[in-house]
Amino acid sequence: MALVYVGLGSNIDPEKNLRLGVDELRRRYGDVVVSRVYRNAAVGFEGADFLNLVAGFRSNEEPGEINRQIEQIHDLVGRERGDERFAARALDIDLLLYDDLVSNDPPLPRADVLEYSFVLRPLAEIAPDLVHPVTGRRMADHWQECDPDRHPLTLVDVIL
Repeated sequence: MALVYVGLGSNIDPEKNLRLGVDELRRRYGDVVVSRVYRNAAVGFEGADFLNLVAGFRSNEEPGEINRQIEQIHDLVGRERGDERFAARALDIDLLLYDDLVSNDPPLPRADVLEYSFVLRPLAEIAPDLVHPVTGRRMADHWQECDPDRHPLTLVDVIL
Protein backbone atom coordinates (compact mmCIF):
# COMPACT_ATOMS: atom_id res chain seq x y z
CA MET A 1 0.00 0.00 0.00
CA ALA A 2 1.22 3.46 -0.88
CA LEU A 3 1.64 6.17 1.71
CA VAL A 4 -0.28 9.20 0.46
CA TYR A 5 -0.33 12.80 1.66
CA VAL A 6 -2.88 15.41 0.60
CA GLY A 7 -3.27 19.07 1.46
CA LEU A 8 -6.69 20.51 2.23
CA GLY A 9 -7.58 24.19 2.27
CA SER A 10 -10.70 26.35 2.36
CA ASN A 11 -11.64 29.99 2.74
CA ILE A 12 -15.39 29.65 2.16
CA ASP A 13 -17.13 28.26 5.27
CA PRO A 14 -13.77 26.62 5.98
CA GLU A 15 -14.46 24.67 9.17
CA LYS A 16 -17.52 23.01 7.65
CA ASN A 17 -15.81 22.25 4.33
CA LEU A 18 -12.57 20.97 5.86
CA ARG A 19 -14.62 18.74 8.15
CA LEU A 20 -16.50 17.38 5.12
CA GLY A 21 -13.22 16.80 3.27
CA VAL A 22 -11.62 14.93 6.16
CA ASP A 23 -14.79 12.89 6.77
CA GLU A 24 -14.87 11.87 3.11
CA LEU A 25 -11.20 10.88 3.15
CA ARG A 26 -11.87 8.74 6.21
CA ARG A 27 -14.92 7.17 4.58
CA ARG A 28 -12.92 6.32 1.44
CA TYR A 29 -9.53 5.42 2.95
CA GLY A 30 -10.15 4.41 6.57
CA ASP A 31 -7.44 5.48 8.99
CA VAL A 32 -6.41 9.05 8.12
CA VAL A 33 -3.81 11.00 10.08
CA VAL A 34 -4.66 14.70 10.20
CA SER A 35 -2.45 17.63 11.16
CA ARG A 36 -3.60 20.57 13.20
CA VAL A 37 -5.33 23.37 11.29
CA TYR A 38 -3.50 26.57 10.33
CA ARG A 39 -4.84 29.96 9.23
CA ASN A 40 -2.99 31.98 6.62
CA ALA A 41 -3.70 34.93 4.36
CA ALA A 42 -4.86 34.23 0.83
CA VAL A 43 -1.92 33.88 -1.59
CA GLY A 44 -2.05 35.37 -5.07
CA PHE A 45 -5.31 37.29 -4.60
CA GLU A 46 -7.22 39.46 -2.14
CA GLY A 47 -9.65 37.35 -0.15
CA ALA A 48 -10.60 35.80 3.15
CA ASP A 49 -7.98 33.87 5.08
CA PHE A 50 -7.61 30.16 4.37
CA LEU A 51 -7.63 27.30 6.84
CA ASN A 52 -5.21 24.54 5.83
CA LEU A 53 -4.16 21.09 6.98
CA VAL A 54 -2.43 17.98 5.68
CA ALA A 55 -3.80 14.45 5.85
CA GLY A 56 -2.01 11.15 5.35
CA PHE A 57 -3.35 7.69 4.60
CA ARG A 58 -2.50 4.41 2.89
CA SER A 59 -4.09 3.33 -0.37
CA ASN A 60 -3.85 0.66 -3.06
CA GLU A 61 -5.16 3.18 -5.59
CA GLU A 62 -2.89 4.72 -8.21
CA PRO A 63 -2.41 8.52 -8.16
CA GLY A 64 -4.88 9.04 -11.02
CA GLU A 65 -7.63 7.26 -9.09
CA ILE A 66 -6.85 9.23 -5.93
CA ASN A 67 -7.20 12.43 -7.97
CA ARG A 68 -10.58 11.18 -9.26
CA GLN A 69 -11.68 10.60 -5.67
CA ILE A 70 -10.50 14.11 -4.77
CA GLU A 71 -12.60 15.55 -7.61
CA GLN A 72 -15.64 13.68 -6.30
CA ILE A 73 -15.08 15.25 -2.88
CA HIS A 74 -14.75 18.67 -4.54
CA ASP A 75 -18.09 18.03 -6.26
CA LEU A 76 -19.73 17.41 -2.86
CA VAL A 77 -19.06 21.03 -1.87
CA GLY A 78 -20.04 22.37 -5.29
CA ARG A 79 -16.55 23.38 -6.34
CA GLU A 80 -16.34 24.48 -9.92
CA ARG A 81 -13.00 24.43 -11.69
CA GLY A 82 -12.15 27.80 -13.22
CA ASP A 83 -9.21 29.24 -15.05
CA GLU A 84 -7.98 31.12 -11.99
CA ARG A 85 -5.20 29.38 -10.11
CA PHE A 86 -5.55 31.69 -7.11
CA ALA A 87 -9.15 32.19 -6.04
CA ALA A 88 -11.52 31.64 -3.13
CA ARG A 89 -12.23 27.95 -2.57
CA ALA A 90 -14.93 26.09 -0.71
CA LEU A 91 -12.50 23.18 -0.65
CA ASP A 92 -9.18 22.56 -2.35
CA ILE A 93 -7.56 19.15 -1.97
CA ASP A 94 -4.20 18.52 -3.61
CA LEU A 95 -2.27 15.26 -3.90
CA LEU A 96 1.12 16.18 -2.42
CA LEU A 97 3.07 12.93 -2.18
CA TYR A 98 2.54 9.32 -3.20
CA ASP A 99 5.22 7.13 -1.60
CA ASP A 100 8.52 8.21 -3.18
CA LEU A 101 7.05 8.58 -6.67
CA VAL A 102 8.50 11.35 -8.84
CA SER A 103 6.19 12.08 -11.75
CA ASN A 104 5.18 14.81 -14.18
CA ASP A 105 1.64 13.50 -14.67
CA PRO A 106 0.37 13.96 -12.06
CA PRO A 107 3.05 16.28 -10.71
CA LEU A 108 4.60 14.45 -7.75
CA PRO A 109 5.89 15.47 -5.36
CA ARG A 110 3.82 18.60 -5.64
CA ALA A 111 5.98 21.75 -5.62
CA ASP A 112 3.70 23.24 -2.93
CA VAL A 113 5.35 20.96 -0.36
CA LEU A 114 8.50 23.07 -0.34
CA GLU A 115 6.99 26.33 -1.58
CA TYR A 116 4.31 27.12 1.00
CA SER A 117 4.60 27.04 4.78
CA PHE A 118 0.89 26.18 5.04
CA VAL A 119 1.72 22.87 3.33
CA LEU A 120 5.18 22.16 4.73
CA ARG A 121 4.45 22.92 8.40
CA PRO A 122 1.45 20.56 8.77
CA LEU A 123 3.24 17.90 6.70
CA ALA A 124 6.35 18.13 8.89
CA GLU A 125 4.06 17.97 11.93
CA ILE A 126 2.51 14.59 11.01
CA ALA A 127 5.49 13.12 9.13
CA PRO A 128 8.71 14.75 10.38
CA ASP A 129 10.91 11.86 9.29
CA LEU A 130 9.35 11.50 5.85
CA VAL A 131 12.03 11.94 3.21
CA HIS A 132 11.27 14.19 0.26
CA PRO A 133 11.74 12.01 -2.84
CA VAL A 134 13.66 14.67 -4.77
CA THR A 135 15.78 16.41 -2.13
CA GLY A 136 16.44 13.30 -0.05
CA ARG A 137 15.91 15.36 3.10
CA ARG A 138 13.43 14.96 5.95
CA MET A 139 10.34 17.17 6.12
CA ALA A 140 11.37 18.31 9.61
CA ASP A 141 14.68 19.56 8.20
CA HIS A 142 12.93 21.39 5.38
CA TRP A 143 10.60 23.03 7.91
CA GLN A 144 13.51 24.10 10.13
CA GLU A 145 15.03 25.92 7.15
CA CYS A 146 11.74 27.43 5.94
CA ASP A 147 11.13 31.15 6.35
CA PRO A 148 7.84 31.13 8.32
CA ASP A 149 7.41 34.87 7.70
CA ARG A 150 6.98 34.29 3.96
CA HIS A 151 3.50 32.82 4.58
CA PRO A 152 2.74 33.46 8.28
CA LEU A 153 0.58 30.87 9.99
CA THR A 154 -1.67 30.91 13.02
CA LEU A 155 -2.70 27.70 14.73
CA VAL A 156 -6.50 27.39 14.83
CA ASP A 157 -8.49 25.26 17.25
CA VAL A 158 -10.68 23.18 14.92
CA ILE A 159 -11.79 19.66 15.80
CA LEU A 160 -11.92 17.36 12.81
